[in-house]
Amino acid sequence: MGRPSRRVRTLLLTLGVLAVLAMAFTMFAGFWTDWLWYRSVDYSSVFTTTLWTKIGLFFVFGLLMALAVGFNIWLAHRMRPPLSAMSMEQQNLDRYRMGIAPYKKWLLLGITALVGLIAGASAAGQWRTWLMWVNGVPFGQKDPQFKLDVAFYAFDLPWYRFLLGFGFAAVIISVIAAALTHYLYGGLRVTSPGARATGAATGHLSVLIGIFVALKAVAYWLDRYGLAVKSSDFKATDNWTGLRYVDANAYLPAKTILFCIAVICALLFFATIWRRTWQLPVIGFGLMVLSAILIGGLYPAIVQKFQVQPNEQAKEAPYVEKNLAATRDAYGIDGTEVTEYDGKSDTKDLTRLRDDVSDTASIRIMDPNIVSPTFQQLQQMRKYYAFPTNLDVDRYSKDGSDQDTVIGLRELNLAGVDKQNWINNHFRYTHGFGVVAARGTEVDPEGRPVFTESNLPSKGDLGTYEQRIYYGEKTSTYSIVGGPQKEIDYSDDSGEKTTSYKGDGGVDLSNPVNRAAYAVALNEPQILYSGAIGDGSKILYNRTPKDRVEAVAPWLTIDGDAYPAVVDGRIQWIVDAYTTTNGYPYASRTTLGDTTADSLTATNDNRAVVAQQNQVNYIRNSVKATVDAYTGEVKLYQWDTQDPVLKTWMKAFPDTVQPKSEISGALMAHLRYPQDLFKVQRELLSRYHVEDAETFLSGSEVWQVPGDPTNKSGDAVPPYYLSMKMPDQDQQSFSLTTTFTPNGRDNLSAFMAVDAEAGTSGYGKIRILKLPTSTTVDGPKQVQSQFNSEQDIAESIRLLRGGDSEVEYGNLLTVPLDGGLLYVEPVYVRGGGLKYPLLRKVLVTYGGQTAFEDTLDEALDKVFGKGSAAAEPPDEGDDTAEPPPTSSDPTVQQALDDAQAAFDAGQKALQENDWTAYGEAQKDLEEALRRAEDAQAEADRSGSGGKNGDSASSPSPSASDSASPDSG
Repeated sequence: MGRPSRRVRTLLLTLGVLAVLAMAFTMFAGFWTDWLWYRSVDYSSVFTTTLWTKIGLFFVFGLLMALAVGFNIWLAHRMRPPLSAMSMEQQNLDRYRMGIAPYKKWLLLGITALVGLIAGASAAGQWRTWLMWVNGVPFGQKDPQFKLDVAFYAFDLPWYRFLLGFGFAAVIISVIAAALTHYLYGGLRVTSPGARATGAATGHLSVLIGIFVALKAVAYWLDRYGLAVKSSDFKATDNWTGLRYVDANAYLPAKTILFCIAVICALLFFATIWRRTWQLPVIGFGLMVLSAILIGGLYPAIVQKFQVQPNEQAKEAPYVEKNLAATRDAYGIDGTEVTEYDGKSDTKDLTRLRDDVSDTASIRIMDPNIVSPTFQQLQQMRKYYAFPTNLDVDRYSKDGSDQDTVIGLRELNLAGVDKQNWINNHFRYTHGFGVVAARGTEVDPEGRPVFTESNLPSKGDLGTYEQRIYYGEKTSTYSIVGGPQKEIDYSDDSGEKTTSYKGDGGVDLSNPVNRAAYAVALNEPQILYSGAIGDGSKILYNRTPKDRVEAVAPWLTIDGDAYPAVVDGRIQWIVDAYTTTNGYPYASRTTLGDTTADSLTATNDNRAVVAQQNQVNYIRNSVKATVDAYTGEVKLYQWDTQDPVLKTWMKAFPDTVQPKSEISGALMAHLRYPQDLFKVQRELLSRYHVEDAETFLSGSEVWQVPGDPTNKSGDAVPPYYLSMKMPDQDQQSFSLTTTFTPNGRDNLSAFMAVDAEAGTSGYGKIRILKLPTSTTVDGPKQVQSQFNSEQDIAESIRLLRGGDSEVEYGNLLTVPLDGGLLYVEPVYVRGGGLKYPLLRKVLVTYGGQTAFEDTLDEALDKVFGKGSAAAEPPDEGDDTAEPPPTSSDPTVQQALDDAQAAFDAGQKALQENDWTAYGEAQKDLEEALRRAEDAQAEADRSGSGGKNGDSASSPSPSASDSASPDSG
């Protein structure tokens, strides 16, 4: 086609420069927006420390790899022999030599740069390993085999293994590069007559191979210590960690012998510099390989077969005891208190126990995993609000006593916005509004929650607080706030209110460079030129609490359940975070994603632990974090003041974690024992509740976490928060509870509870009530089957399912009571045209007695009989006994008839989603009830109504009943 014209060349050059600039700005945009975000949350030190560590590792190890490979290529080229008596092989290679001759320097630079980039990128990914090695804090505990501090295995050994792996890679690549260079320039010959290698090539490659074998010797030596953290399948556990008999008596001496052989073999390779022959090194290398097979493989197998298996319990018992002690310590279960428990009460007169029930537990009949649709229906208020699928349980004080409370936030739900566009989704609808809370132990007569905080704006027991929710579990997109575009705040009877964000959170967009960077980073060009962005505009993103905590502390593992609390006039998300390692000697490993999975995580990805694939064998709830729902401010508080892993990270990232003393009393009142840690501990305690090696090896005491009996998923039952007291406690404490069944069976093995009330002396105390193996006590699945199989209950449930109604079983709560176990399960019904659950029945069983009644008190009365606290019926001869009141005054009756009509009209309007008509009906209902009250008062004054005219006891609907419809 000929040479392009000057104009075309200029155009192509310009396009090339623009493409390079575009790529450079794209890379810059990602870096710049990250820096701006970290600066906005006051954790810029995390960004810079991580960045400089990665850069340092990249350049140091990239340069080392490039120098190692480049030097060996240069050395092989320099040692090339003079070419004479060209053979056919050398004549063929000569074409390649001539072809690359003009580009040798560039080729060398290119190869070394490539391997350097790859090695540097790999090393940069080891920034955590480097920081833990540099800042490692001693554990103050030594492993039982080598008597080294645990910090050696947790912090040092991983770094040494990385260095060893890097050394192997550098040597292998250098050997390949040097061998190819020697071959290309005649130092190595394949088909040419005479010697196959020159003396220079022989010496060069021998030294490299000698270095490789020396590194193998180091690997054998480190493998000795690696036995203390080696995982294997053994008996009752799939992730046994630590030395067993065969490791201590076969593998350990074998590794030592192989280390010695490898050192000798490396010296033989180094000796070829003078001997110029590979005969002895090759013999030595062959001996090393043969020894690895015989000593490292065959000999341990013989020991296992002929020494261990014939007397396994006696041989393995000392090592099992070490594993038991280390595992219990590493998971914080060494202080677990296991108590024998009968599981059956000796009390014949159950009536005596009726009054003990409320003293033993505040039985929560509001299931936070069921009632979210009820909150949604009754308190959503606008379609662009929503509640999380699973609500949370917290404690709030009322009149000096704590009340278990089901709580959720009215978060923004963009799917409910009628008109979807960029302005609405990112500028106008930006936040949720208000807390909705209900008593955990009560429902109203229609089975609805008894709200303690409700309406829009929210009002109730929580007082005054900032109700706007800019950061929440359902807030996954970015918003641009604070600029010329007003935001929808909330709506009331006077219409929509607007607001403009005044918080400190977010990144400023008034700078055109920032706008351009975010336009590129978010792939949204409108950010660059939109008139809705101006002075004061800020962009909010990374808005879910768990994402924010993980971003500012990437060295933490985040609990799956962030929960909200009203603290000092602010809505704070509370996030539990863990420090972990997989290098605790002798402690068995577990995979967090598997161990923390249950029936809730199976249906809700938001409940899964962050970094769930991590295999760990040490975990501590070392940090309590908060995220302000309005400003997004993140605070990290040191919770476990003794944890050496946290101390290590605090050295690496100083001033990022605040001391425990900074936790306010108001915040402390809402901190609790985290669920994911509890699930990890209960999984380990299913095997490690035993303390003697013989029982552990026999496997006779292995338990399992039962499947959730309230559904057919087969997934593990989630733990439940409940205020209760164990048999050795004097008063109730907020607890996290679960049950165990024998491996492969459904009867109950044990009941486990941990004190979950932060700030108390008993916090974190794990108690297990172990049931006797000689008797059978029904487990959760059997209790559920018993509920479903009793004829009267089954018939009642069939009737509840009539029409298009659905029955949902709530949490099956277990409460130890007087040597027996009380089971309580709320039953919800979704019926009619309103598809949200209402509490209709409560199932109770104790000591073989079962009840299925409308309320908890009725069910308890049926099982136990009425105790002294139950109201006694009036004596027939008592003059004060009154007949059921009725309304005889015509005026009163007319008002009540009008109230009933208004109530019915409201029900109909609600079913038709006619909110205007529903509001009018509510006003008519209030007016009718007011007239009824006034008329009754007038009748009482005139003496015409008497006691029988008491409208407060009449069968008319009350104002509270009309707050929402009965599902039928």
